[in-house]
Amino acid sequence: MTNKINLTELCKEAKSIGIGGHVRPDGDCMGSTLALYQYLKKRNPKSNVTVYLEEASEIFSVIPEFEKVEHNFPDVPGHDVFFVLDCEKERLGGAKKYFDAAKTTINIDHHITNQGCAEFNYILHTASSTCELVYDLMLPEYMDAEIAKTLYIGIIHDTGVLQYSNTSPKTLRQVADLIAYGFDFTEIIDKTFYEKTYLQNQIMGRAILESLLIMDGRCIVSAVDQKMMDFYHADSKDLDGIVNQLRITKGVDCAVFMYQIGTMEYKISMRSNETVNVAKIAELFGGGGHCRAAGCTMNGTFHDVVNNLSAQIEKQFHA
Repeated sequence: MTNKINLTELCKEAKSIGIGGHVRPDGDCMGSTLALYQYLKKRNPKSNVTVYLEEASEIFSVIPEFEKVEHNFPDVPGHDVFFVLDCEKERLGGAKKYFDAAKTTINIDHHITNQGCAEFNYILHTASSTCELVYDLMLPEYMDAEIAKTLYIGIIHDTGVLQYSNTSPKTLRQVADLIAYGFDFTEIIDKTFYEKTYLQNQIMGRAILESLLIMDGRCIVSAVDQKMMDFYHADSKDLDGIVNQLRITKGVDCAVFMYQIGTMEYKISMRSNETVNVAKIAELFGGGGHCRAAGCTMNGTFHDVVNNLSAQIEKQFHA
């Protein structure tokens, strides 16, 4: 854990503030970066604030000021302050150049694999989400319904609608405070977490139908190759939710979902219960994440990847 930082002090002289998050932004990444953007625009009205992220799923268009995100990573003068949220600098993608050029850098994150990469770090591995930490740093007098809604979206996505083991009493108290601002929190859950397109349901059905139970049914594995992606005219955004659906299979302690991103190259997502720390496994293969939700990229055939992952999963089963 690192000590809390003072946003007011760190940003009070900043004319230009940049905010970045990880590649392939998820709910917590979108929520934390845009909530901080909304807060700083209100708290520091004379500052020029910009969020730099890759394009995210349209489900997050319900987040206020979603359309203000800069996706093209233009060349700009160095920012006075640059925030890295929900990751460390190596996962910033096209936004890493802004981190490198900034006068002051700040890292806010909860991933167990992040030890802090900036001049000022607020890293708390026991937090449910980066949104929870961003909320910790905000002054109550600048909070409003839009900021509350944005933070709420990030928290529910990183806690699986408050059902994952990273949900703490503090998380629940924060959520209670946030929904008191009066936005329709039930609709947000439906729109951003459960609702799927027909295409998403089709490809999820195929992934579940063709999944495999291994290790005496304690681990479930499924893959979508490029041929299947092409058949459905799908991209990575159409695969949201598959690994979570696999995880809730009865008797399963660990779920592995992968999709092909190149010749013998797969993007891996893992989910688990308390038996397996998937962050440790992901870190071995150059990735990272949370104890119960993590990912990485691996090379080889489908069977190579499964064999390499299952060897590490099995070690934890017998630890």
